[in-house]
This record gives sequence, C-alpha cells and structure tokens, in this order.
Amino acid sequence: MKDCIFCKIIAGEIPSAKVYEDEEMIVFKDIEPKAKIHLLCVPKDHFALLTEMDEKRAALVARMLRKIADKHAEWGLADGYRLVVNQGENAGQTVHHLHIHVLGGQTLPWD
Repeated sequence: MKDCIFCKIIAGEIPSAKVYEDEEMIVFKDIEPKAKIHLLCVPKDHFALLTEMDEKRAALVARMLRKIADKHAEWGLADGYRLVVNQGENAGQTVHHLHIHVLGGQTLPWD
C-alpha cells in the first residue's frame, strides 16, 4: 500500500530502529513507546485485520509469534513481555497494517 507507513518502513523509504528482519517480517522499535521496551513485529505482507487472514497469512502470524518467543531474551525481555494486537479504530489501531506490539522491560500495569 503506497500510503502505509509500515509498508514504507519495509521498503526502506522511512528509517527505523530495526532489531530483526527476514524475508517475511520486520521488528523495530516503536517511535512512541508505551513501555521501556516497545517493539513492533510487522509482516511484510500488507493486511490490516486478523479477519483478512487466509491459511498462508495465519502461518505467517504463527511464525511471527515463534520469532518473538525465540528472540525475546536477546531483545531484553527475559523477565516477561506483553503482546498486543489492536483490531480496528475502537481498539486503538492507528496503522492499518497488522502488527504485534511487544512491550516489556518493566513491570507493566494492567489498565
């Protein structure tokens, strides 16, 4: 999508503080962190909602979750982390490209 900020980051048109990248996903630091460590795990395939997943996209999301689990300690999250996927504007989704927020590095409040 030409107007999608995450697609522009993936294409290298906008710089980001990458912590991981492969052929299917990119993980970078959020520019407006809500925790000491706030990463965004973004698929390179553009889709906005979980309801848009087919089997291929579901497998991609599973790989993204596995990568987070594999890399969490390397990213400073050995003491725990929270995953958030906002779906739709009422849930706070501001970028309409599916992404997983990875938050940690501190004790997180539950509100």
